[in-house]
Amino acid sequence: MTGPTRSSSGRWRTGTRRRRRRCCAGNWRTRSRLPPRRNSPPAPEVDRGHQQSTRRCSSPEGRGEDMKIGIIGAGNIGGNLTRRLTALGHDVSVANSRGPHTLTALAKETGATPVTVEEAPQGAEIVVITIPLKAVPDLPSGLLDKAADGVAVIDTGNYYPRERDGRIAGIEDEGLTESRWTERGLGHAVVKAFNGTYAQDILERPLPAGDPDRMALPVAGDDEQAKRKVRDLIDALGFDTVDAGGIDDSWRQQPDTPVYGLRAGTAEVTKALSEASPERTPGFSG
Repeated sequence: MTGPTRSSSGRWRTGTRRRRRRCCAGNWRTRSRLPPRRNSPPAPEVDRGHQQSTRRCSSPEGRGEDMKIGIIGAGNIGGNLTRRLTALGHDVSVANSRGPHTLTALAKETGATPVTVEEAPQGAEIVVITIPLKAVPDLPSGLLDKAADGVAVIDTGNYYPRERDGRIAGIEDEGLTESRWTERGLGHAVVKAFNGTYAQDILERPLPAGDPDRMALPVAGDDEQAKRKVRDLIDALGFDTVDAGGIDDSWRQQPDTPVYGLRAGTAEVTKALSEASPERTPGFSG
């Protein structure tokens, strides 16, 4: 692996004594695999390309049109999703906490529209929230009120209490999954995806549906229609998906689980999800 990269907050992450691999937007995962645990879930639903193998996601109305997508957060994951989704022809608005004037280079590169955080979800069929967990409570109230009907909200976030986020009582004391806590803060259902994906893989590892080397990503969510929309979008980006259950099951893909940062196909991703433990490891506890 290469050396440290900057997180979405612009700070360098440093390692600990345990040998760990970096995933997604500067996030870490251990090399070890946890042993299989009891109470494994039923075999998750696997999607190897769904019906749409054209590498473009159709609109909910089925007209084959490009979608309006809002991205909040322009770090490694948000930036690379902006690059790929604009390349697929989607109408992408991107925002960060510092204002549209700081996104002119990304806009010039991709054709995306730099906007304020409040403007990013307006009219969007999909909204991506890709910011540090500690910043979720700072998002504007009613953020999604002007989004399109049936908007699917993707949560890419991870909880790093020691490195970045501080201790979050809802997660530590109430036992909420990270995405359930985010969902409560937003006041809207979310679909958890991309949280364990290496940012560079979004650019470098897409493959056509049916390719034996195609990577699979776990996707969790309670709203089946929204989850279907997100899985279709991921297929269009060049990756298979595995249904990881509802948001209360999304601990299976949180940091330091076997699937976190795993570059593998559907069979291995399914197996890794079944081997996860709900116990939070010391390195990811506040």
